[in-house]
Amino acid sequence: MTDSTPLLTDDTIVFGLLMSAIAIIFYTESRPKGFWKKFYKIVPALFMAYMVPALFTTLGWIAPEWESLTASGETTKGSSNLYYVASRYLLPAALVLMTLSIDLKGVINLGWKALIMFFTGTLGIIIGGPIAIFMISFVSPETIGGIGPDAVWRGLSTLAGSWIGGGANQTAMLEIYGYNQKLYGGMVFVDIVVANMWMALLLIGIGKSDKINKWLNADTTAIETLKYKVSSFTESVKRTPTLTDIMIMVGIAFGTVSFAHLCSGFLAPFFKEFIATIKSETSRNIFTFLGSSFFWMISIATLIAIGLSFTKAKNYEGAGASKLGSVFIYILVATIGMKMDLTMIFDNTGLIFIGIVWMTIHALLLIGVAKLIKAPYFFLAVGSQANVGGAASAPIVASAFHPSLASVGVLLAVCGYAIGTIAAIACTILMEIAATAV
Repeated sequence: MTDSTPLLTDDTIVFGLLMSAIAIIFYTESRPKGFWKKFYKIVPALFMAYMVPALFTTLGWIAPEWESLTASGETTKGSSNLYYVASRYLLPAALVLMTLSIDLKGVINLGWKALIMFFTGTLGIIIGGPIAIFMISFVSPETIGGIGPDAVWRGLSTLAGSWIGGGANQTAMLEIYGYNQKLYGGMVFVDIVVANMWMALLLIGIGKSDKINKWLNADTTAIETLKYKVSSFTESVKRTPTLTDIMIMVGIAFGTVSFAHLCSGFLAPFFKEFIATIKSETSRNIFTFLGSSFFWMISIATLIAIGLSFTKAKNYEGAGASKLGSVFIYILVATIGMKMDLTMIFDNTGLIFIGIVWMTIHALLLIGVAKLIKAPYFFLAVGSQANVGGAASAPIVASAFHPSLASVGVLLAVCGYAIGTIAAIACTILMEIAATAV
């Protein structure tokens, strides 16, 4: 056992480091000419806000979790709470602030292509798993082996749950298929590495979305109309924010977050107890997501924000509501980035390779369907992240296109929660067939 304690373990210091890094990224991006102007034309600032913390983790400066050896030889575990705070408090607050000015009719007018791309992403995960197992079996049959609780296909079922729904669905799949929990950490590791690599590629693509849309022959009219309407509304109510404006916006955001947490504290246990009374094990696991407090917290905060968009509260967009929300989003991105140790890519290479092949199939199917129906890159990226990243990542990718689009990511991610376990079970059945057929 080696000591994996990072250089910095105090969250106060780590948070300061992350914020300083984000500030430097924004400062360099604002340079009107020279190297940085050329650099940020290729690499989006949002990607850098994700990658720089990942480099800090890789260098051993910070870490999401670690193990320390005491003088007596005992092992103690430590962890950072920054991601938890950012995902549970700042993310819902950001969604409230970014949704205040939402044009719900405009979102609905985005049409059927958004849903087609979301379900294409789901299908890509369902068929990607068994195809990846089949392909890897020819190169490294031992990678997809194991019997009983140690069977790799059982472990990969948890990835299917995570990449279609989220954490609650992932846990449900662990319970359904009884994968050896001592080996479960390896699957979580694959989840983090592959999903974050894919998210990084999507963020890079956002900087080239115009070229991608041109190649796809995509019709971006509905998206541009929505962005124009929101931008026009913002200009019409634009004003220099006062301290009162800022305090009211903070009050609206975190007051809503508080109420959402309060409600989720009642709803999640209620549904968890109710689900436990269902006789059918399959039915119990299908509805596991209803027992997730995170699901209810995000859903309630978003619904309240949509309701506020029909009131005068939407005028706070003119005082910079979405900009304040973007601050919270960047903090969340940085805390996600610090979960990624780039050296982990070289550990468990067999499982990583399965994950990469799996995600490649997901990506190729999305690209093929997008080309076929002429769907914009926005639908491809958000449809993918609503599956793979869930409610924590989908609004990040959506808001990178425009703050007004963050809620589109959330709404699709909620769909992912709803179908996650059912779709993951279908994927696992196919993976078991593929693993036992070779």
